[in-house]
Amino acid sequence: MVQHGQPSIRRRIIQDVDPEEYKRIRKLWIDHSRAEDARDIPGLIATLAESCVYELVPTGQRWEGHDGARDFYLTFLGAFPDVHFEVYDIVIGPQGVTEFAEMTGTHLGPWAGLQATGRPVNVKIIIYFPWNRAAQKFDGEKVYFDMAEMMRQLQ
Repeated sequence: MVQHGQPSIRRRIIQDVDPEEYKRIRKLWIDHSRAEDARDIPGLIATLAESCVYELVPTGQRWEGHDGARDFYLTFLGAFPDVHFEVYDIVIGPQGVTEFAEMTGTHLGPWAGLQATGRPVNVKIIIYFPWNRAAQKFDGEKVYFDMAEMMRQLQ
């Protein structure tokens, strides 16, 4: 399956690594992370291409475009207002950024079909930020986590 708006993996894997583009991707990821830490929704949206797609892989939920990204963040940050990502590994390349983190937070609002439980969560999470070369921004996020582990903690 081809990522929304992205060339095939065969075309992406042969992309040359341009040091200047690498610096732009890295800086934009830092800007995105800082905006997320500050709960700065306009700052987050500024790092995203118009064509962005947010996807929670375990649930199959998707949000498209800037309006969708805004809805994703308002829902997610409303559900986990104290969320924190402790990044323990990161890969940056011409295809985008993949971060590996431990996510902690307290489930205080509706999320993924669940009403607030007030329970803490601590799960490992992998987030892929595909790079949109034409827009020079991220084309959203593809989020992977162990849904069974999260549900175990929330019940």
